Amino acid sequence: MTDIPSENAMISVRDLRVSFGSGAGLVHAVDGVSFNVQPGETYGLVGESGCGKSTILRALCGLNPNWSGDVTIGGEAMTPVRTRSFYRRVQMVFQDPYGSLHPRHTVNTTLTEPLKIHGIGDADERITRVLVQVGLGPAFRYRYPHQLSGGQRQRLAIARALILEPQVLLLDEPTSALDVSVQAEILNLLVDLRERLGLTCILVSHDLAVVAHMCDRLGVMNAGKMLEELPVSALEDDSPTHPYTRQLLAASLGYDRRLASTAVEDIEG
Repeated sequence: MTDIPSENAMISVRDLRVSFGSGAGLVHAVDGVSFNVQPGETYGLVGESGCGKSTILRALCGLNPNWSGDVTIGGEAMTPVRTRSFYRRVQMVFQDPYGSLHPRHTVNTTLTEPLKIHGIGDADERITRVLVQVGLGPAFRYRYPHQLSGGQRQRLAIARALILEPQVLLLDEPTSALDVSVQAEILNLLVDLRERLGLTCILVSHDLAVVAHMCDRLGVMNAGKMLEELPVSALEDDSPTHPYTRQLLAASLGYDRRLASTAVEDIEG
């Protein structure tokens, strides 16, 4: 299913499995998923809520150690327990910019903390540089999260991820909690940062328009499985082959009276 040989990939995932519960309540949240991501590429994981997309990111970034399979990042085989140096190379931006920031920490504290943890100096220079990179600037350095808009909070969350100068950025629905008017600004910022900093990204989203804007390739998931992998150009020329992908594409185009009528006829029939 993968187009890129694993030996050339920045991220290689083979037969990844994550389960929750036991016995009759056992749920296979991720069921044998495999894919590769090339250096400098943005790879999209799409599918409806609960299909396993975010669970994959949590396994990749080390937040969920209960997984099996083979994961290689930057040529290094991953184990469930990660080293501190891993988090300098791989960072994650979460969905909710309101919940991912400490309400009593200033921007300065939020950005200084990762530097202290990793023993990195030049805090003033790094903080100024990263605030400029995300479009905030030094004037925001001593503000609190409640003094920032939703878009500004997400810019801060991106700055926190970038302060350690990672190679890999994992993006879990980074715009879904934002107003529509702000979403495009954050997406354009992420595209620009990827190009300028040479980042390798995985973007999780249920929105095909977001994926089409940011990604080079995408994997379509449902019920924990990878159903199809295709280039983003396939969304534009309407050439997905799996029926589920075609349903997602039709749904992303908005309400279609003919499709709705067909669905009602199928149910009644």
